[in-house]
Amino acid sequence: MKRFNIVISKEDGGVEVYPMKEWLRQHPEHLPSGLDATSSTSHQLRSALRRLGWLVQETPSEVRLIPSGGRAAETTIDAVLGEDVTSDEAETPEASFGLEFQLRDFIAQNLSAIDVKGKKLQLYVHHTGRDGIEFPTAVGSIDILAVDDSAAFYVFELKRARSPDRAIGQLTRYMGWVQQTIGKHRQVNGVIVAKDIGDKLRYAVSVVPNVSLFEYEVEFHLKPGTRDSLRTSSRNSHLTTSNNENRILNRTEDFESSARPE
Repeated sequence: MKRFNIVISKEDGGVEVYPMKEWLRQHPEHLPSGLDATSSTSHQLRSALRRLGWLVQETPSEVRLIPSGGRAAETTIDAVLGEDVTSDEAETPEASFGLEFQLRDFIAQNLSAIDVKGKKLQLYVHHTGRDGIEFPTAVGSIDILAVDDSAAFYVFELKRARSPDRAIGQLTRYMGWVQQTIGKHRQVNGVIVAKDIGDKLRYAVSVVPNVSLFEYEVEFHLKPGTRDSLRTSSRNSHLTTSNNENRILNRTEDFESSARPE
């Protein structure tokens, strides 16, 4: 999943990098009209900022957004941050369903409806005001960081398609950072959400405590616009557990003891 970052050039030749949504929440004067820094998708925000004159660069791992006054520093930014960069100078058609980012935003907006081990969750908010969406750490950005009513942490790792078993290493790295820093003396849980959970990942999770697995589904429905004709289409996204017993992400399966011999 690509990260969307705001890149600000400094007078001393350096650059500062901030998660896009967090930066826009802290600088609402730069938020495009009609959009919201939490509920709007990253793709919507990127396109709107580009129309306002921002420069958009893409690398294999991130999308960089540079304020309109920072184009002169583009070469400096490339030199400091590295990676092969392509500039989005022309408007490109967006996918009709930006799944990776909608998945993250959908979960963040509906945490109160998600039941993990019988606990209801809410988005974590650091004392500095930074929230748990794309939460930055010394070992990478956490997709979503949440807490329950007992102040236990939940680290979400989201995968667009089939989740490889190496996802557990990525998740436990984030969990370890939380346990050693902001989560001292608190329970830290992990949650992996993917389109498909394979047996390799189930085996890996079976020996890792406090980790839960979820699969998501996206469904498309047509409904009548009037009684006599089908004129209006509606699109709904649903997250379901891997056994498909519920239509919303309201039940979790722990695979600590579910590994089965082949």
